[in-house]
Amino acid sequence: MYILLNGKFKQKNEVSIDFEDRGYQFGDGVYEVIRVYNGSYFAMKEHMERFVRSAKEIKIVLQNTAEELTAMLNELLRKNQVQDGAVYMQITRGVTGRKHLFPGQDVKPQIVAYPIPCSKPAAEQEKGIKLHLMEDVRWLRCDIKSLNLLGNVLAKQEAFENGAYEALLHRGEHITEGSSSNFYGVRNGVIYTHPANNLILNGITRMKVVELCEKNGLTLIEEMIKADDLVNLDEAFITSTTSEVIPVIEIDSMKVNGGVPGPVTRELQRLFEEMID
Repeated sequence: MYILLNGKFKQKNEVSIDFEDRGYQFGDGVYEVIRVYNGSYFAMKEHMERFVRSAKEIKIVLQNTAEELTAMLNELLRKNQVQDGAVYMQITRGVTGRKHLFPGQDVKPQIVAYPIPCSKPAAEQEKGIKLHLMEDVRWLRCDIKSLNLLGNVLAKQEAFENGAYEALLHRGEHITEGSSSNFYGVRNGVIYTHPANNLILNGITRMKVVELCEKNGLTLIEEMIKADDLVNLDEAFITSTTSEVIPVIEIDSMKVNGGVPGPVTRELQRLFEEMID
């Protein structure tokens, strides 16, 4: 397997990461996971724009343009002959002695990218999933796709321990998102989801769902859902790069739509498949 490290392609056994890398010591970096279908990247432009934005928000100065990075990622795909899967890419502030302050300009950011397995969660997409509701204790800049994912990891683990596929997070009375997904509720044919602000990550699949709704006459409102109103939803679903569109049929012990996927969710699944094709 070829790894892209700071603009050079190396075999996996040739790559090592310095223990003084700020990504390792501080989580000081950002990342993207980009889906690959039929040998091509899906929504590369949106992923790259978000990557550049996230780096800018934490004041990492990229050494390459978005166009240069895209060209390198295309070459990485070609070298690894990836047909279906994903590519993980991250950048850290660089390698230096462990101090909280940013290092000087002589310390260059470290960027790495490599293919990862990613298959369609067909069973979950067909039958639906269970969510586990819990308090959102993450920092207040969830719009940055940061390496600091401990809050997300703990939420995902608690959901798993409660027999759920994903965590459903709330701040006070308002639902935000999943630990690694965006959440949507459907009531009277209208889709509701949290506004794209600092409290959630504006997922690429979320962007595509918004686009699909606009093009196909589906009403989507970016409005916070109250936790107490979950019981009144006709349908619910989540989206992410790796999950695509998955129906939610249960939240803890509460059934959604009688425990079966609903028609609006099914329509969005169909439209998303058409977009991929």
